[in-house]
Amino acid sequence: MGVAIVTDSTAYLTPAQVAAAGAPIRVVPLHVVIGGREHREGVDVRVEDLAEALRRFVPVTTSRPAPAEFLAMYEQLAAEGADAIVSVHISADMSATVQGAHLAAAQSPIPVTVVDSRVLGAAMGYAALSAAAAAGAGADAETVAAEARSRASDATVVFYVHTLEHLRRGGRIGSAAALLGSALAIKPILALTDGHIAPIEKVRTSSRALARMVELAGDAADRARMAGRIVDIEVQHLDFAARAAEVADSLSERVADAGEIRVGELGAVVGAHVGPGTLAITVSPRREGGR
Repeated sequence: MGVAIVTDSTAYLTPAQVAAAGAPIRVVPLHVVIGGREHREGVDVRVEDLAEALRRFVPVTTSRPAPAEFLAMYEQLAAEGADAIVSVHISADMSATVQGAHLAAAQSPIPVTVVDSRVLGAAMGYAALSAAAAAGAGADAETVAAEARSRASDATVVFYVHTLEHLRRGGRIGSAAALLGSALAIKPILALTDGHIAPIEKVRTSSRALARMVELAGDAADRARMAGRIVDIEVQHLDFAARAAEVADSLSERVADAGEIRVGELGAVVGAHVGPGTLAITVSPRREGGR
């Protein structure tokens, strides 16, 4: 089998993406607790249920997989014939998932390289897919891990949230930044920067915020094109499907030569921290050889 890939549920890979990957990809779910009931993301909780709970201010919390869950996955892949594993996960600045993977890796029967992607969502999903492509081409674990890190670090992720309150409550953004967003109906545009969330621009309306995000994504695609690279783009949302489709249409015009432009949903774990009405754009340049 060679090198196998493990990631977590915040990559939001579809079953079709996993099935078409160049090497085996296994997904370990994070946990989300809604109103005191624990669920596993992507297994037994619907995004619609999460959005409704957040609208009704039902308490929602999230947590990493236990190290034992990672170890069970590593042991299963070893039993199936994997020689090594590259385990690609959500930024350590936003989750303790990487820590759990490291604890499990120390007990794994085969070598495990844990990658802190410094991103989440589609940016991490594309990194896992690039890792799988490299593994499928026969690369060793060190090279596969480097592919994942490089594709993740090259990604541009910008997003809009209806309110910063969910991010503030979860400790993902400071109180001062949250106050900024509530004052004078200002709509901040946020970005993933070095593994954490930070405001990058302020606009007055949601429509202007989304239009500006298309401009920023287009600029990122232009920079990649000048370097001779193809970009993949994903528009992800939570309870904002109609606007996500409109943004994807605008991106199709702005970045006509994109490798792919997808629309997908954010899952329960990320959704719990950003809230309904969130929209994110990921621009992910492909690696050498189109991976």
